[in-house]
This record gives sequence, C-alpha cells and structure tokens, in this order.
Amino acid sequence: MAGPHDRRERPGEARSDDVRPATSCGGEVLITCGLKHRGSGYTTGVDDAELPERYQRPSGVGDKTVEAVGKLSEALEKAEAARGHLYAFHQITGSADFAAGDAARLLREAGHHELADVVEFDLVGRNVLLGRWTFQIVDEYDEDYHRTFREVEKRVRDELVAGRKHLLEAELKQTRRTRGHVAHTATPAAEEVTRA
Repeated sequence: MAGPHDRRERPGEARSDDVRPATSCGGEVLITCGLKHRGSGYTTGVDDAELPERYQRPSGVGDKTVEAVGKLSEALEKAEAARGHLYAFHQITGSADFAAGDAARLLREAGHHELADVVEFDLVGRNVLLGRWTFQIVDEYDEDYHRTFREVEKRVRDELVAGRKHLLEAELKQTRRTRGHVAHTATPAAEEVTRA
C-alpha cells in the first residue's frame, strides 16, 4: 500500500516528467505533479492553492497536539450524533404515545372497554424514565452533558490551535487528494477556476 505522501497516479498512467519540487503544507511534505488527460479530470501544470489559513495549523503546533485536538473534536462529533438520536427518540416516543391513544379509542369503539381503560390508564402519557417525559430527558442532556462537552472542546481548541477546526482532516485532505485533478482541488473556488 502506498504511503500518504506518494503521488497518486491515474490507473494505467505512466509518471509525468513534469514533477514539481516537494512543498510543505500544514506540517506535511507533499509532492505536486503536472498531470495530463484533461477529459479525465487531469490537467497539465495545474497546481491549485493551499487550504485557507483557517485550516492550517498555527506556527509551532506539533503533530501530537493536532492529533489530540482532532480526537477531542471527533469525540464531540460523536456526541452530536448521539444527540441527534436522542431527538429522534424524543419524537418517535411522542408518536408512539399518540398511537397508543388512537389504539385505546379504537378498542373502545370495538366494544373492548376494559382493555381500552388499561391502555389509557397504564400507558398513555406514561413517564419514559422516573418523573420524565422525553422532552425533559432532552433538556437535561442539552443543558448539562452536551453544553459541557461543547465548552470543553472549544476551550481546548482555543488554547492549543487558535480555535481552528478540523485541522487533522484538513491535513489528511492535503495528503490524499491528487494535485492537478479538477475534482481534487483544495477549495471550491479553486475547482471553479480549474473547470473554467
């Protein structure tokens, strides 16, 4: 398997002789090459700009620091995904409660009054957890765990990498994209220029 700094070639294509010097980007050494075959998305001598400053590590920040901050940001993203599931749980549970109410009504219309009473008395409007409907669970999560997670992650970013987000992913993009390829530009603006 090729290393992260190896030049990526189009399948079946020989290396171009137009190889530019290695350039430093975000603490990583990259090779930029002029590529051919415009119709396949490759252009000769196209070397688009680097990512904007907001995605470049501040001077003096080491690899371990970028990795650590990136891991904490990844953890926050997982917490955000969990929060999304929690809101889905909140909404679906509410729908389930109203469906149970509809079932009680239908049981009563069908003449099953005792069972309709059971559904209405024991189930409809019941707390999901002790003393809590789902909106209370969501609010407690947001106001304590989620709020604290966001504050801590921001403090770490602010103190270590000038508040910049996604530095780890930005440097990964720079090592994995094919320089000179119209669909591998650093920014949307660079891609628009390349396609023109």
